[in-house]
Amino acid sequence: MSRPKLILGSGSPRRAELLGQLGLVADDIRPPDVDETPEKGELPLTYCRRIAASKAAAMSVATDEVVLCADTTVALGRRIMGKPEDAAQAAEFLLALSGRRHRVITSVVVRNTTGTWARDVVTDVKMKRLSNEELNGYLATGDWQGKAGGYAIQGPAGAFIPWIQGSYTAVVGLPVAETAGLLQAAGFPLYGAET
Repeated sequence: MSRPKLILGSGSPRRAELLGQLGLVADDIRPPDVDETPEKGELPLTYCRRIAASKAAAMSVATDEVVLCADTTVALGRRIMGKPEDAAQAAEFLLALSGRRHRVITSVVVRNTTGTWARDVVTDVKMKRLSNEELNGYLATGDWQGKAGGYAIQGPAGAFIPWIQGSYTAVVGLPVAETAGLLQAAGFPLYGAET
């Protein structure tokens, strides 16, 4: 029996690269169009779960397909730090995170025609206190664009993160170990299976 097709419900090149760590290449990439606006008073974990589940629910799934969707959220206390709209907002986020611990939450949802499997991974991250020179130098790279919280641990901002507790790949955008488990639960063979 041939394996099902793997459909990545994300346009993130980072998620595609992390799938590569499992030896997988998505058969198709179909990012769903989902409103990612937080609801009033919504807590970060609840928000992240809802967005990942909404992405998976918005996708049509054929009988020979397994869909993988995820959402990554940066949380400072109860505050959700999404993707900054501009450099000024990126600076605001980074200054708020500077010298403090925060959480990076990634929710992963795997779905086929018979079921849905979901997992949340919460990682504690410490950002060093940023000097004006570091902050302005980072903003000038443009690496903050499209990144939750205004930074990416795998880019130049990695120099600002001396400590994490949890999953590095979840902070990048897809927790590899947990994703492998979800795919296997959905009947997607990972190791030594026919392709």
